[in-house]
Amino acid sequence: MAFDDDGADDVFEAGGRGMQHHGLRRANEKAVLTVVGFNPGVSNAQIARKSGLAPQTVSAILGDIERAGLIRRGPVMRGRRGQPATPIFLRPEGGYAIGVDIGWRQAELVLIDLNANIVGSRRLPYAIPDPASIVAALEELVAAVKAELPQAARSRLLDLGVALPADMADGLRRLGASAAQVTDWQAFDISAALAARTGLEVNLFNDGNAACWAELIARPRPRPGNFIYFLVGTSLAAGIVADGKLWEGPTGKAANLGAMVVHVGADGPGMARHIASLAALEERLRRVGMDQAAADPALWDWPKIGNAVDRWIEDSAEALARVCFNTSTVIESHLVVLDSILPGPLTARLAKRLAAALAALPVPSYAPPEILVGQLGRQAPALGAAELPLFRRYF
Repeated sequence: MAFDDDGADDVFEAGGRGMQHHGLRRANEKAVLTVVGFNPGVSNAQIARKSGLAPQTVSAILGDIERAGLIRRGPVMRGRRGQPATPIFLRPEGGYAIGVDIGWRQAELVLIDLNANIVGSRRLPYAIPDPASIVAALEELVAAVKAELPQAARSRLLDLGVALPADMADGLRRLGASAAQVTDWQAFDISAALAARTGLEVNLFNDGNAACWAELIARPRPRPGNFIYFLVGTSLAAGIVADGKLWEGPTGKAANLGAMVVHVGADGPGMARHIASLAALEERLRRVGMDQAAADPALWDWPKIGNAVDRWIEDSAEALARVCFNTSTVIESHLVVLDSILPGPLTARLAKRLAAALAALPVPSYAPPEILVGQLGRQAPALGAAELPLFRRYF
């Protein structure tokens, strides 16, 4: 199938970022791979037009990256106006990366190929995350998923991305961890430990940023250049895409919107993540004697706790609406993507209530943003943690 150049601008269009200077060959390769990766079936001429590179330069680069095993050529497309065109595609087996999301209740691991297809996955449950134990277990899981690759492909697995909550210490305390367990996390260099045990290049990411990136990649063309992202999980992860870029900040922990202080109900000001999160819902259920024994929300007795969930959804929507409004005044975003680890119908209900809460804000001339439901759920942080190193290495 050839790429259909519909004229719509996608956030990943190279837009003339390719350069002609011979000393910038690597940058030009990345520009070409970006066009190919996000426009499967694109032709040489279309790559030249979208990258801003000369056709001869594109042809030479395509030859190099084909020999490197990163792309493949499809059957020649005949019967069209002009010269026959050859569609260009990424080779999925051209590169691999592993992503790990280390949460408070479990770690999620995915192995992806160059097309961001998940080719292996594992889940590691625990009561309280102990860094040394988690690293030892992840070493085994990484070895297991790597062994599932064909022998010739294993040398193309170079990167391990790790997604961590920005509020790990706060979350541990709220889950009943001891002071010593909190201190262990604060003093532990998990990046160095995993690099030593796996032999992979390790990249650390905020879980909200990683999940936001995964959602951006998963969106159909044309991908939005500006949006606010939330993942309602044990805590509240969040991310921002602004002007086509993931807003990570100088330390990689920017867009920590769950830490934003809001005022909902009679409890006074508080962090949004202490309202719009599964930990907050669990706390409500404990107070009324309706604790859920299972750590996995998929196993909760949702009909039994329906009334408590209804009230939590109302308060969560109010908190998220305030965060959305305050954030949109900074980045001028007209789109919010809301995802969660809740069952699908509850995520849809929360999104609907968020839209209503935004529409009800007493702000003159405010045009509420569009609300979309996310597509990836609990795997979003791990998937983004794998995609980001691949993107930065090749695109």
